Amino acid sequence: MTRPDRTLGRPFLPAALAAALLAAGCSLAPTYERPAAPVPTTFPGDPAQPGGRAAAETPWQQFFTDPRLAGLIDTALANNRDLRVAAQNIEQARAQFGVQRAALFPAVGVTASGSRSEPNPARAYRDDAGKVSSSYSVNLGMTAWEIDFFGRIRSLSDAALARYLATEETMRATQISLVAAVATGWLTLVADEELLAITRQTLATREDTLKLTKLRFDNGVASDLDYQAANSLAESARATYAQQQRLRRQDENALALLLGAPVPAGALAGLEGGLRSLTPMPDVPAGLPSDLLAERPDIRAAEQQLVAANANIGAARAAFFPRVALTTSVGTVSSQFDNLFHSGTRAWAFSPQITLPIFTAGANQANLDAARAAREIAVAEYEKSIQSAFREVADALAGRETLTEQARALDATAQAERRRFELSDLRYRNGVASSLDLLDAQRSLFAAQQQAVQARLQELQNRVTLYKVLGGGWTATEPSAQQPAT
Repeated sequence: MTRPDRTLGRPFLPAALAAALLAAGCSLAPTYERPAAPVPTTFPGDPAQPGGRAAAETPWQQFFTDPRLAGLIDTALANNRDLRVAAQNIEQARAQFGVQRAALFPAVGVTASGSRSEPNPARAYRDDAGKVSSSYSVNLGMTAWEIDFFGRIRSLSDAALARYLATEETMRATQISLVAAVATGWLTLVADEELLAITRQTLATREDTLKLTKLRFDNGVASDLDYQAANSLAESARATYAQQQRLRRQDENALALLLGAPVPAGALAGLEGGLRSLTPMPDVPAGLPSDLLAERPDIRAAEQQLVAANANIGAARAAFFPRVALTTSVGTVSSQFDNLFHSGTRAWAFSPQITLPIFTAGANQANLDAARAAREIAVAEYEKSIQSAFREVADALAGRETLTEQARALDATAQAERRRFELSDLRYRNGVASSLDLLDAQRSLFAAQQQAVQARLQELQNRVTLYKVLGGGWTATEPSAQQPAT
């Protein structure tokens, strides 16, 4: 209804809005309950827990203390494109939450309109009416504001907030993965340099042996079989050296992609000792599987997605109930522009609307069924994220228990093979041993040295992995995205 306000000094709009706000607020969303963790209460083997701070409480600067690696991580955090995408996803989700939350409040605006038309409809009733009809109005009000009696809009707002919080957790998970990937890539480059040095040394040794065998062959002391065997080992070393050069460049390219910039020239400076010369990384306690629920951001993100799915059920349930929309305005109306704001031109409008779904061909029920199915999917994904985290930690713990001993044993094997090669070389040069003994010792030494480097690399990378899967790598001192008001 719309009428000029000549009897009321003030419209009753504020009182009506207050009553509507007091009536709103009911929610039909199910009460959220966190599903039980589908994993054992302890990790396999019940490993001994080293002392120290938990990984999630240890900033990466305190775990990766090598200044060369710390510089690379800083570069990656500033330039990595995946991290930038994750940050912008937060901003996008924040904005979407703001849009959804705004629907809880009335949108108030000012409208001004004017019209002139000919012929004037009033001439059909009044002979003195002009030929042209004029109408001018200025109104302050709101249009089709839905009063959230059954919590539909509130549920949608809660779902948007949960999705926003999920993007924040995803951002943290992305940084954790990035920090670990940079550390792993840098360790791989250090190992590549060590393997290249071993291969160069092996190639030089085999070329010396080839020259000596060629000299003995030319003098009739060694057979052509001995010469060809030495030549084969030398060419094999050249092929391995070329392969390792290619792998080293590819590993550097992979690290550059993570950094979002070229790998600095000093990233490997002062590491002539290879992996052994690196500052050791501290051990971190594994804790209990239940700790992962709070320490792993990917699990927290999956739970927020579950919260959003739970809230969507409330919105789907509310669709079965009436919707109440309110349109109201207060302003002034006049047929003459210069008389628009004079006394007696005030007008108000109050237009409530109730929509009750009677027949929707099953659409509302289908939406509710879809929301419930989406919640079950979110539950399964949440439980899977817990199981995946449990498996990752268990694997890393198994590596911590065995890789150290494996690396030690392979180091000892390489030392023994080196001594064997030195003795075989001495015996061959003195004509006591055959060339086959020497070549076999060279082959065994090269393989043992490579295996020792790979074992040390796996041990160090496993330390990085354990730190990552326990939730380490996020810097709590850095400013995080501000949570919007609910």
